[in-house]
Amino acid sequence: MERTKSFAITKRQVWEAYKKVKRNKGSAGVDKVDIATFEANLENNLYKLWNRLSSGSYIPPPVLRVEIPKSDGGKRALGIPTVADRVAQMVVKGYLEPLLEPYFHQDSYGYRPNKSAHQALVITKQRCQQYPYVLDLDIKGFFDNIDHDLMMKAVQTHTQEKWVLLYIKRWLQAPVQSKEELISRTKGTPQGGVISPLLANLFLHYAFDLWMKRNYPSIPFERYADDAVCHCKSEYEAKELKVSLEERMEACKLQLHPQKTKIVYCKDVRRSADYSQVKFDFLGYSFQPEMIKNRLYSRGVLRFLPRPSQQSKNKIAATINSWKSLRHSGANLITLAKMFGPVLRGWINYYTLFEHYNMRIFLIRQFDQRIVKWARKKYKVQSYTKMYKWLERIKKSSPELFPHWPIYSKTIKQ
Repeated sequence: MERTKSFAITKRQVWEAYKKVKRNKGSAGVDKVDIATFEANLENNLYKLWNRLSSGSYIPPPVLRVEIPKSDGGKRALGIPTVADRVAQMVVKGYLEPLLEPYFHQDSYGYRPNKSAHQALVITKQRCQQYPYVLDLDIKGFFDNIDHDLMMKAVQTHTQEKWVLLYIKRWLQAPVQSKEELISRTKGTPQGGVISPLLANLFLHYAFDLWMKRNYPSIPFERYADDAVCHCKSEYEAKELKVSLEERMEACKLQLHPQKTKIVYCKDVRRSADYSQVKFDFLGYSFQPEMIKNRLYSRGVLRFLPRPSQQSKNKIAATINSWKSLRHSGANLITLAKMFGPVLRGWINYYTLFEHYNMRIFLIRQFDQRIVKWARKKYKVQSYTKMYKWLERIKKSSPELFPHWPIYSKTIKQ
């Protein structure tokens, strides 16, 4: 039967795509069908999807639009495809990604195999020590403004496979379902789709990466999706690059954010000039001057270093405050550790890349204080002092209970 289909898409491709979608989890789309519901009739659902994909009759359903708060106080619109549509997108991604990967720039780190945000941050730190100026780029509404014709032109550069081109075009044009209305789309790709990060990387590969390599080969950069920083030898070079990039983005039907795009001076002990901007945020970290203690200098040495940004800390604090289980006394510490331990561990793993002290103190202040408040309510003890002493005894007897406690113990010993 597979030989009679219009497109050579195998059942194995659909099955492998489904397994990846299941691992990534995610919520239901417009049809309100989650992974568990989809699995209740798995064989039939996957067969119907394969049948439609391979015959060319698959039409993507609308993408559910949800808004999440941004660190600057605004809101970011995310698009949530249905489970079946995520599987379909994963089939195309599985075919297209191996074709594109060899062409992508080595300093493109976002949503790529064997690439990570930590790698980008380490390279950024090294280059900030080498170059005195940074051009911190922000593309205004990137995912909402990708030009469909330019996007398809980029895809066609790497493949002429008809089913790949057909479905990518349909996904680009799929409408968005908000609470109030169904919105048609003539540009952009929903941020949240399986195929969207790959398409975004491909678009910026031509709009930014190759353009930089061709026109400014001596200026290194790190790009993670639509966030990028460029390292310059002088303020003049940074200003010239900024003007050129504004023209380049306009040619690609995009726009640099006029307020968020800025030139930053990497001020440290060697660079003592006064400059209005000496700090930039990248991937949840703030790169900024910091006085570091040194045995040779009683006042310390000024260095330009990455630390968890205040916006990241605010987001973590808001998340901890939103945990309803810490408001009720029914649970116990072991239950809380199972519930919140993985999240705390994720924060620790990501935000202690360069040093542990700041995040240790922060989590002790945020999470441990909530534990004390929870314990006062559970054990009906009014005294904060008694409950802090109780918590210290728990830490000594069970230091592995919460993931930030071993960090606490090791740091105290040092």
